[in-house]
Amino acid sequence: MRYEVDFLVIGSGIAGLSYALKVAPYGKVCILCKGNADEGSTRYAQGGIAAVLNATSDAGYDSDSFDKHIQDTLVAGDGICDREVVEMTIREAPDRIRELVQYGVNFDRVPSVGNNSPDAGRFDLHREGGHSEFRILHHKDNTGAEIERGLLEAVHRHPNIELKENQFAIDIITQHHLGQRVTKHTPGIECYGVYALDCDTNRIDTYLARVTLLATGGMGNVYSTTTTPVISTGDGVAMVHRARGVLSDLEFMQFHPTSLYNPAEKPAFLITEAMRGAGAVLKDREGNEFMQKYDSRLSLAPRDIVARAIDNEMKISGKDYLYLDARGIGKKQLIEGFPTIYAKCLSIGVDITRDMIPIRPAAHYQCGGIKVDRNGESSIRNLYAAGECACTGLHGGNRLASNSLLEAVVYAHNAAMSAIERIKDDGLKVKREVPDWNAEGMVLNEEMVLITQTKKELQEIMWNYVGIVRSDLRLQRAFDRLNLIFRETEDLYNRSVLTEELSELRNLIACAYLIIKMARARRENVGLHYSIDLVR
Repeated sequence: MRYEVDFLVIGSGIAGLSYALKVAPYGKVCILCKGNADEGSTRYAQGGIAAVLNATSDAGYDSDSFDKHIQDTLVAGDGICDREVVEMTIREAPDRIRELVQYGVNFDRVPSVGNNSPDAGRFDLHREGGHSEFRILHHKDNTGAEIERGLLEAVHRHPNIELKENQFAIDIITQHHLGQRVTKHTPGIECYGVYALDCDTNRIDTYLARVTLLATGGMGNVYSTTTTPVISTGDGVAMVHRARGVLSDLEFMQFHPTSLYNPAEKPAFLITEAMRGAGAVLKDREGNEFMQKYDSRLSLAPRDIVARAIDNEMKISGKDYLYLDARGIGKKQLIEGFPTIYAKCLSIGVDITRDMIPIRPAAHYQCGGIKVDRNGESSIRNLYAAGECACTGLHGGNRLASNSLLEAVVYAHNAAMSAIERIKDDGLKVKREVPDWNAEGMVLNEEMVLITQTKKELQEIMWNYVGIVRSDLRLQRAFDRLNLIFRETEDLYNRSVLTEELSELRNLIACAYLIIKMARARRENVGLHYSIDLVR
């Protein structure tokens, strides 16, 4: 099947949905969802979205300011953020928050009934690691799910938007598919749409578009332990890699310090950083605090520092997990403020009002990705990217907590404004001469074990050798083993009918290669990249 639209969106998280709502008045929009529409990383975001509100200049709630948020972001990014991007994103935040509220997203507010406080009715703000002030808007401890709900309902109401589930984007269509040789040095690479696998029919369809946005999320499943949903397999990054687009900073993989230790469960359940902001403290297996050995900010240090500290303590003790002690917060606040975490822990026999929570780090967020400009456009013309798959320069070497949803909605807005102007160009037409996908001569591979076992092997290699702490030897060993896996998988791909599982494996291998390649090239310990062979 062939489809033609004005705006094609790959992904249905906060970036893809908010972009679609803004461009919809200017043309036909189609959103392709890899699984169910709400099955993405946005839904799993617990903590919230960072923003300085009521800031007509630099005055926010009480003592907060744009400048403080900017400085916190730069410090967390370890000196390699793009300062202009940081300033732009943070100063745009209040406008983007207002739009989310207009779309129907509900953030928690300070109760006004029986409350004589001047804050009554204002947004209830949390504080998280690396933040100097309380500035995290939230909806209890399931903020992402509330944002996803509000945006999806708005999308379903819009007559110009078609949302299609179980559609897996396989490859970006460029001049390569018209018979031209395309390399990373080819000037003027253009995007004409994507080939996508209809997972319900196993048919590969052709989607042609004047403008395409990738909002495909992260690549957390390149690691064996991750908080990201199973669909986070780096599809957008891998497609841009194959299309010879520019990628950047993929060595900076963020490991969340506190995922719930429950080995039988995948993905790992996240224990939000807001819990530490409310007073929870990290402790070793004997119940002793240890963060004073690593950072003066203790349990509220930025994620890279806390994750390395926990990793080191686990290695010293030989234990598989440590503890987060939230008992000092108080029973009422725990149950009312963190109901999802309370219920989840209770389901595995941990009552957080009286028990410490077993935790360990888990792969959580990619700070690098598809290199984009201030408008969210990639090096491939008419191809935009927003959200976790994009590298904007905001995060630098390490993302500040709750800046991810903010970045996604800001860059979705910028991309929408740019795409709307681009679509007004009458010369920007659908490339109808693009051929359909050719699967002639391919056979259905029935040995699923080849794919599942290779995926497990890949994830273990990345966790053991390219994780929180690295070395030259570990990176070399990972690269050598990955090379063998790559050759075996490409051989399978070249003779098999394409399936979602095989495509995901190829994408994960491509992402692993890029992480290793960029980690080997980074010859300094900065941000999330830490090697025992390098000095700061």
